[in-house]
Amino acid sequence: MKIGIFFGGQSREREISFAGGRTVYDNLNKSIFEAVPIFVDSKGHFILLDWQYIYKGTIRDFYPPVKYLPQSDLPVQIYAESLENLSENEWGKLISEVGKKLEPSEFKEYIDFAFLAMHGPYGEDGNIQGMLEWYGIPYSGAGILPSSIGISKIAQRQLLQQANFESPKSITLNKADWKSHDHSNIFESIKKELGLPLVIKAPHQGSSIGVSILNEDNLEDFEKLIQKSFFELEIHHSEWSSYTEDEKIKFIAKLVDIREGIGLPVIHNESIIYTPDDLLNTLNQKLSSNSESIKLQAIDSEDSLLIESFIEGKEFSCIVIQDENGKPIALPPTEIRKGKDVFDYRSKYLPGISRKITPINAPQDIIEKIRTKCANLFNALQIDVYARIDGFITEEGKVFLNDPNTTSGMLPSSFFFHQAAEIGLNPSQFLSYIIRTSLKARLKTGKHHFELQKMVKKLDTKLEGLKNEAQQKINVGVIMGGFSTERHISVESGRNIYEKLASSEKYLPIPIFLSGDESKHILHILPINIMLKDNADDIKDKIQHYEVHPIISQIKFECQDITDKYVSDGTNELKKIEYSDLNNLIDVAFIALHGRPGEDGAVQSELEKLNIPYNGSDVESSKITINKYDTNEILKKAGISVADHRLVFEDKWQSNKEAELSAIEGQLNYPLIAKPADDGCSSAVKKIKNRAELEAFAGMMFRPQAEFIESLAKTLNLKKNEEFPQKNFFLLEELIEKKDAKYFLEITGGLLTHLNHDGSVRYEIFEPSEALAGGEVLSLEEKFLAGEGQNITPARYTPKSEEYDKVAEQVKNTLKKTAEVLNITGYARIDAFVRVFDDLTAETIIIEVNSLPGMTPATCIFHQTAINGYKPYDFIDKILSFGTEKMKNQTIEK
Repeated sequence: MKIGIFFGGQSREREISFAGGRTVYDNLNKSIFEAVPIFVDSKGHFILLDWQYIYKGTIRDFYPPVKYLPQSDLPVQIYAESLENLSENEWGKLISEVGKKLEPSEFKEYIDFAFLAMHGPYGEDGNIQGMLEWYGIPYSGAGILPSSIGISKIAQRQLLQQANFESPKSITLNKADWKSHDHSNIFESIKKELGLPLVIKAPHQGSSIGVSILNEDNLEDFEKLIQKSFFELEIHHSEWSSYTEDEKIKFIAKLVDIREGIGLPVIHNESIIYTPDDLLNTLNQKLSSNSESIKLQAIDSEDSLLIESFIEGKEFSCIVIQDENGKPIALPPTEIRKGKDVFDYRSKYLPGISRKITPINAPQDIIEKIRTKCANLFNALQIDVYARIDGFITEEGKVFLNDPNTTSGMLPSSFFFHQAAEIGLNPSQFLSYIIRTSLKARLKTGKHHFELQKMVKKLDTKLEGLKNEAQQKINVGVIMGGFSTERHISVESGRNIYEKLASSEKYLPIPIFLSGDESKHILHILPINIMLKDNADDIKDKIQHYEVHPIISQIKFECQDITDKYVSDGTNELKKIEYSDLNNLIDVAFIALHGRPGEDGAVQSELEKLNIPYNGSDVESSKITINKYDTNEILKKAGISVADHRLVFEDKWQSNKEAELSAIEGQLNYPLIAKPADDGCSSAVKKIKNRAELEAFAGMMFRPQAEFIESLAKTLNLKKNEEFPQKNFFLLEELIEKKDAKYFLEITGGLLTHLNHDGSVRYEIFEPSEALAGGEVLSLEEKFLAGEGQNITPARYTPKSEEYDKVAEQVKNTLKKTAEVLNITGYARIDAFVRVFDDLTAETIIIEVNSLPGMTPATCIFHQTAINGYKPYDFIDKILSFGTEKMKNQTIEK
């Protein structure tokens, strides 16, 4: 069955839709579905996307293509709506760079079914649902009516009240009244009606975009938050003139961010500003005198706002699905414990920022009350297939429901997969459930009845056949977790590997969580629901306090028909194992660990004792690359450029700090880079600008307790939940700068190894990505969170494309030589800086080598492999095949 995945779109949630579409594309069961990616751009064009672009970090990394972008001096990426006055013919040429433009009337030639991963206006408001019904394409999720209701928070609120659901007090503020009435009077009236705090919502947005909480009785703050939700902004001369040039550029970047700012184009005095450069010029010109201010408005803004009284209570989210007979079943509601007032965009989509507790921590009768209310609302709004319903439970036991979503976020860490796992469905199985249940739901419309029945029958036959296939697959132990500062990213990598393999025809993945410490590794086989917990610490906690909540047991019983149909393989029991048990469980291991253990050879050593093949480099190579100092020393002796470097040891620092500081400052100049010598993922990598910051870094690294030392953390501007390890040594490096080069950039390059017939290793070096850091160093979010980092692949060594090959060949040769010197096998990621000189000679300065690089969905290594024709699954398959063949050859030699 050809499944057209509709993703992207015109809403402010398009990046999450893009990332969610990628999740669906990767997780559809390859035995029964063919995934067809249909990207919807921000102008509403439907594009049969070349698959390589699915693995870009953000939409703006590939669309619009670079040659169509307006000339700009600002490091601010734009979307397609910033391209001014293109003709349809020009749009056709632009689109042909990334795929094929489709008209809705052509959909039936390419797809049998539409899987909707789109959010917000045009995606979950009935628009696309109606169009698909017109052209006879069955689609996923709710129908036209519930979608059109679900998109409007104002309409939802009115319906909830009419249907006697508990609701907070609310009022609607329309823009005309806001513009024509005194703001002070409006504020006083709202306070009198609703009290404080106030929740201010843009009614047609999701992902908490345009949502704010006003806690204080402050008119100026109220006005700013109202403006924010209307997607308007007034800037005064005094504010603008106080910014430096860099601060002005950062202000522009934030202002045009569609998630938290106005976006582009913007309206000023009835004229439209399309680009960041024009916006900067306009602000500089218009705000030249003290009396000036400028008002900007998004081209798509809200006409009314919903303002509600604040509900004190526990926040939850609940996925409701339908059983085989169409009856709604509320899955276990998840409690959201957030670090700030609003469960915002970052909290929703970066694992570990907020915590998800499933089921919600409440008495059983209260959980049942929440489930009943959610199922009742599902029925009241005539929703089909599934919905995500958010709400609050107060201390008095009142359940307030708000914001039923007819399309849920589909990132790997989303509630959508998180709660389905509680009944035993992995992401691939849950997507199969959604497709079949959606086909049944479309039967209710009376349209194309015979055709839909045939599709359901054919799909049922395929699903039944899957149960026999499971016994013939290769068992892969996916080892994730660990106890380093990189454990959370390891879990993200492991889950991604698991999901890619779970949807394949060749492999059966078994998730294995590693905890303990250097002296003793503790291994557990994970049930799917524990594997999909927020992060490594949550998984460890669940293992230590393992119990099956009575509510979960009850819901599993209610969903028995569903799981019987869709679960054909895999474990759903937590089980502690030893390394020695692996021979009877797995055929090959995929080590998804980062840092120690994993990249240090410790796990590899255990697997070699059992003759179990594994991914990545062997024990000796891993022992070298885990230590950045040793790596630097070896590369330097081989004539490869590295940063000047120095280790700082705790005993020397504590015994004679002044002497150590003098020695450091005699060798290295400020600013310099300080980092752990054997951790990665940007953990505790800091740009040190002076002695006070260096002393703070050493104090934090050598601190005696796990808790932060507040004064030192403040000096280093550490975030509350930032990972900062305790070590007895760390590495200092010179800050690599442009110097006299013509061009200068930071890159990260991936590689894959192959075995020749004679057993020798051949290196395939991918086109490196250019990494653009928003701050002083690349952050965790920029490396691994979908929609965050700016990674340009291939890297832009010079502005002239005709010069690319000459520079690229030199860089790739250095990366290859680095891999050969360090005896890297399997695959790896190498981070470096590149200086390009006037004569196009290139100097590549190696910074770090990762023998088990991050394999999260958004990591740039997948952008690179796509250029060489490997989808993520193909890349993983190559890595596993190499490890298996290598172990086989070693066994024969022995």
